[in-house]
Amino acid sequence: MSDPDSAADGPRTAAEEAGQFGLPDPELTAWRLADTAPEMVPAETARGWMDATNRRFANRCTPLSIANGTGWELLSPYDFSATWTGGKTPADITIKAARPEMQAQVDSFVQSHFGEAVLTMQPGYLFRTAPGWALWVRGSPNHPAINIHPLEGIVETDWLPFTFTMNWRFSYPGTVHFRTGDRFCFLTPVPHVALGEIQPVIRRIEDDPELEASYRHWRDTRLDFNAKLKAQDPEATRQGWQRHYLRGDPQGAPAPSFHISKRRMKWPVTED
Repeated sequence: MSDPDSAADGPRTAAEEAGQFGLPDPELTAWRLADTAPEMVPAETARGWMDATNRRFANRCTPLSIANGTGWELLSPYDFSATWTGGKTPADITIKAARPEMQAQVDSFVQSHFGEAVLTMQPGYLFRTAPGWALWVRGSPNHPAINIHPLEGIVETDWLPFTFTMNWRFSYPGTVHFRTGDRFCFLTPVPHVALGEIQPVIRRIEDDPELEASYRHWRDTRLDFNAKLKAQDPEATRQGWQRHYLRGDPQGAPAPSFHISKRRMKWPVTED
């Protein structure tokens, strides 16, 4: 007879399915629900506002570009506008196709479902990830929108047999426009089953003399370089920036082998 208190006799948790955090390799399958499903593409690293900064300065921030490109994006298949009057009911948002003959298709893709200034879009896929992996569903990183902002969610796509929606919330009453090809949903796999086991630890940097020496060397060279830039030192001006993040430790140690300065996600493969 089995022990009623034994965990082995009960339903397996996501952690158990993932081998107690010996997570399987990440996988992502997008089960297309209709031929009209939005196009799914690798995320773009470029941002117009970053390119428009002085000497494209924002593009020197590798973490920004890496975040921009870490995932896949769903593109709006239609041109439409949505107007919020300021009320709390679903009827307080109206959705209008740019081409009247496409209104039925637009209505199947985007709705005012919840009220509360929330605009709801249908991704058009049932996503499935490997055990222990989930999808972080959100708007494109570092890609601000006017008068509307994306809501974020982490979805347990390793077991769910149903879909989710992508939701945006108006900031204030008015009209927003989505064009064909606009990115409306950003997908990043995350090892969600293990994240809750992380135990943050706060320590004094003086307790690690080697790390402290490396940090202080970086800090001093950074302050010196910025002072020279401010004084318009010719050599510092010529360099423009120090590139420590790209090159490795400022004391000369190379970056680890897994360090990346660019990321390009793979294109989805269509299987009929």
